[in-house]
Amino acid sequence: MSVQTVRNADLIVINGRVLTMDPAQPAAEAVAIKDGLIAAVGDKTTIEALRGPDTKVIDARGGSVVPGFIEAHMHLFSGAAELAHLQLSGVHGFEALRVAVQAYARSRPDARMLVGQGADYTILGSERVTRHHLDAILPDRAFLMAAPDHHTYWANTRALEMADVLHGRELTPGNEIVMGADGLAEGELRENEAFNPVLKLAGEGRVRLGLSTGGEPDPMPNAEERAGDRAIMRRGLDWCARHGITSIQNMDGNYYQLELLSEVEAEGDLICRVKVPFHYKNFMTLDMLDKATDMANRYDSEWLSSGMVKLFYDGVLDSWTAVMIEPYADRPDWVGEPLFSPEEFKRIAVEIDRRGLQIAVHSIGDGATRAVLDGYEAAQKANGKRDSRHRVEHVELTTATDIQRFVDLGAIASMQPPHPPGAMTFPLEPTVSRIGRARWPYAYPTRTLIEAGAHVVFASDWPVAPIDPIAGMQAAMLRKPWAEDMPDQSVSLHQALAGYTVEGAYAEFMEDRKGRLKPGFFGDLVVLSADIEATDAAVLHEVRPVTTVCGGRVTYQA
Repeated sequence: MSVQTVRNADLIVINGRVLTMDPAQPAAEAVAIKDGLIAAVGDKTTIEALRGPDTKVIDARGGSVVPGFIEAHMHLFSGAAELAHLQLSGVHGFEALRVAVQAYARSRPDARMLVGQGADYTILGSERVTRHHLDAILPDRAFLMAAPDHHTYWANTRALEMADVLHGRELTPGNEIVMGADGLAEGELRENEAFNPVLKLAGEGRVRLGLSTGGEPDPMPNAEERAGDRAIMRRGLDWCARHGITSIQNMDGNYYQLELLSEVEAEGDLICRVKVPFHYKNFMTLDMLDKATDMANRYDSEWLSSGMVKLFYDGVLDSWTAVMIEPYADRPDWVGEPLFSPEEFKRIAVEIDRRGLQIAVHSIGDGATRAVLDGYEAAQKANGKRDSRHRVEHVELTTATDIQRFVDLGAIASMQPPHPPGAMTFPLEPTVSRIGRARWPYAYPTRTLIEAGAHVVFASDWPVAPIDPIAGMQAAMLRKPWAEDMPDQSVSLHQALAGYTVEGAYAEFMEDRKGRLKPGFFGDLVVLSADIEATDAAVLHEVRPVTTVCGGRVTYQA
């Protein structure tokens, strides 16, 4: 589409500091959109000439105009539901926790189960949370609270009794109900199998199915329940648009989420482009990947797509459920238990790759990262090398040897700038001591991977961390080493922006359609409240999305 052939643009943005992320034309003053696509990028005079009687005009007032943010790792359905939960981020000490929980309980007198989220592992300082602490706060109503990473929950006695887990139960490796000397559960529940029975009592089982089982609702919800679930999805989509997000790569999934989003789209309310994977769990068999293939075939539009298989190889560092090569620094007899054996994962990776599907694996410990890369190498040897763009999600620990393997295998490092302890909201302890100083040089190795030539894509893992891409960019730019002799893993403004735009597009094979402001690309952009290139990184979080545009449609206006 040339400027000469465009008349009566649907929407133009003028007076902006346009950061196109297009090397052929890095900067401009204005952008025109027609029929959902970028029609022209240029100076104000050129773009204003495309204005017709019905053209919507957005004045950027000197603020940055950037490609729509691509959130490359998040949990849309459960995150949207959790917007209504008790938010415990920043709450520290027993008294502060008591006040917050009791006030929340008073505001919800009829709730069967009260749920909080974002409780630091150190919310009570060095003292570990038990059911007895929570009983002292709320003895007669069921209460459950999640760590920020959502891999550990803590429940009071009432909740444990209602879910029939007070006396423990048999779980598969990698999941644990922490038991006390009295033979009863202490209240700490590690990983999905341990806490799902309790969380189910909150009546939000459907929002977590894509994460917990990868299966479908049984029984299927009635019309009223389904409408309620669509409303939750809309709440999540609105939250994304408010933060400048135009594309979502969801990291849990099932048919039900795709169906809900398809219904939202039919009602004209799908305001972000969404990719939903099939979630393969360790109790499944390879023939169940037929469902992943079917999801990929049935959903393949520019607004709603599948084509990816998500797996978890391990847990997280703070609960000792991440898989390490060498034992934990603070638990010298323990390396964690994988959710798949290395050989089993290789077989799965070979089969998913054979089907032409993309693989994304939650991999936190260096042992998990190595096993996942081994699986990708096995897939290349078995099926031949192709442009597979398989992903390693999180990469919180790796090794010097495995850094280069990302490049050699063409594997994407999907990283979350808010996650490194001390970078944003997560405290240094217990994580840095658990990792141990010897492993610090290859902990959250963002810049090391970029400089090695790997594709590194950024995201929040919302609701694990705040969804805000601008705060994530700031965290990536301001990141400080944990010791003076450790490598600097901070990145530049343009590298941070690339992580949320061009790299996100590359991660979903859409680098020729999104991630840049370039004629012919999707009309997805964000107008910001200030010029980010002229803003000190220390106050970057104060810059806010003013207008979000997706497919040429204004999806958020401040």
